[in-house]
Amino acid sequence: MKEVEGRRVCREFSAGYYALCTVGGMLSAGTTHLAITPLDVLKVNMQVNPIKYSGISSGFSILWREQGPSSLWRGWSGKLFGYGVQGGFKFGLYEYFKKFYSDLLEGHTRSSIYFLSSASAQVFADIALCPFEAVKVRVQAQPYYAKGLADGFPKLYYSEGLSGFYRGLFPLWGRNLPFSMIMFSTFEHSVNFIYQNIIQRRKEDCSRTQQLGVTCLAGYTAGAVGTLVSNPADNIVSSLYNKKADNILQAVKNIGFGNLFIRSLPVRITIVGPVITLQWFFYDTIKLLSGLPTSGGLNNRQLEEAELST
Repeated sequence: MKEVEGRRVCREFSAGYYALCTVGGMLSAGTTHLAITPLDVLKVNMQVNPIKYSGISSGFSILWREQGPSSLWRGWSGKLFGYGVQGGFKFGLYEYFKKFYSDLLEGHTRSSIYFLSSASAQVFADIALCPFEAVKVRVQAQPYYAKGLADGFPKLYYSEGLSGFYRGLFPLWGRNLPFSMIMFSTFEHSVNFIYQNIIQRRKEDCSRTQQLGVTCLAGYTAGAVGTLVSNPADNIVSSLYNKKADNILQAVKNIGFGNLFIRSLPVRITIVGPVITLQWFFYDTIKLLSGLPTSGGLNNRQLEEAELST
């Protein structure tokens, strides 16, 4: 990796580095979420109308037959721009907070640093995402509500005011904070485990292809684990945005406690695993092309400290 480091476009932990991570997060999250829009449309409809949309194949068939193939791409602009903005905040701020908390909380476990960093970043990321998500969910579940963001934003503002855009912020935090904390921590530990116990080489000594392979394996693991944790809150978000309930308690009562964990879970696992894998792949590809190492794992200094402590 020495020849790569010689062409770095910025130093790690500089302002340029965080800007690069933010742009990388925007591009990776926005494009991957755009690509799975049809699955997201189905997921939202399964959550809002589980009797009609009871399965993946039958749900796609109903949408195609009743609303046409274009219905599968409803809300694409909300996916592209909303999750692009969220991804920029999430990845860029995670990198910033990880360095900040590592310096501030010396001696604390790596897991606590990962949890604090991802939670801090996700709080801001969801505030940025919430207005886009409010419009997207309505467009996907209510065929005649709006065509997309351009007409959906003003319609929502005129009907519900600013509060309409943040109606689901707390459930969104309830869904994304645990997911982000578990996802980033699982990713970091998975990367370190793979290098130390499977490849048994330092990341800096591995090729680009090997580094990206580790990224993909750790990314899929992180996405699958995070999905299981966040599924209840995801169902509540869809219920609130489509006025199936007026508050969180009513949403839980209407859906049923058990159903919170299993409703739309198969389609979410189908969505989230590949999406998180591709996000990390694109994100780390951008890093490598900029002359930086891939994400996760301990650097040489940290590895030496870990070896001395054992």
